[in-house]
Amino acid sequence: MQVRVEGHRVYAYTGGVAFDPAQPVVVFLHGAQNDHSVWILQSRYFAHHGYAVLALDLPGHGRSEGEPLPTIEALGRWVVAALDAFGVTRATLVGHSMGSLIALEVAGAAPDRAGGIALVGTAFPMKVSDALLAAARDDEARAFDMINFWSHSTINARPGSPAPGFSIFNQNRRLMERQKPGVLAVDFSACNAWQGGFERADALRCPTLFVLGARDAMTQPRFARGLIEGATRAAATAGRAAPHVTEIPDCGHAIAAEAPGALREALRTFLRTAQPATLPG
Repeated sequence: MQVRVEGHRVYAYTGGVAFDPAQPVVVFLHGAQNDHSVWILQSRYFAHHGYAVLALDLPGHGRSEGEPLPTIEALGRWVVAALDAFGVTRATLVGHSMGSLIALEVAGAAPDRAGGIALVGTAFPMKVSDALLAAARDDEARAFDMINFWSHSTINARPGSPAPGFSIFNQNRRLMERQKPGVLAVDFSACNAWQGGFERADALRCPTLFVLGARDAMTQPRFARGLIEGATRAAATAGRAAPHVTEIPDCGHAIAAEAPGALREALRTFLRTAQPATLPG
């Protein structure tokens, strides 16, 4: 499905189901150098279980036009504009890595638009090493190798090759190669520079879920603690339930690929509270 946002065509995958904004809406936000396809298993499931799904391609990524946006604040404003273009008043935002920062920014800057947020593979500050920043800028192929190695918990048969002829490592590498040159450096710079995480977490007004990989070397779970503490304080102030935290054992940063079933179950449980489906889940 395509619409125009700020003069550019924007693509969103709807899970193989016609998009109906009158249903509870779930918006999936991908991470750096990725696109909507990282959410293929999750987006299809929820689209067929009572939710209207938008797995967005961010500007300059995948099938969306325009240039990649240089700050998390700009990406947050863009997501709100995209919600308007798709006719969505309120949605649950599910973000992975850079996408989790965008979801948190939207929930803070436009709280009426976020019915809930699920932060997957998140951390704050989301600092990027100098070596990886330099490789993203000067040698993308080397940066892809570094990311692919650090994003997965193991290189053995599970989950690297869960079936003959299939490899999540090769799949992830090919996904990164499909993006435009220069996107990675912009994405990483935005993550590295964002300073609003603790402020946004302390001001949250919606239900919150954290899904972390116990063996995540890119965004280690310990670096999510500050956000979890802030979201917990915000929930207590508002008289809401504390945020739910799911830590998946033997899972790295590529949670949607390495542990799709565990991620689906965490999201399904969360959505039943944050934004119940119109059909049985």
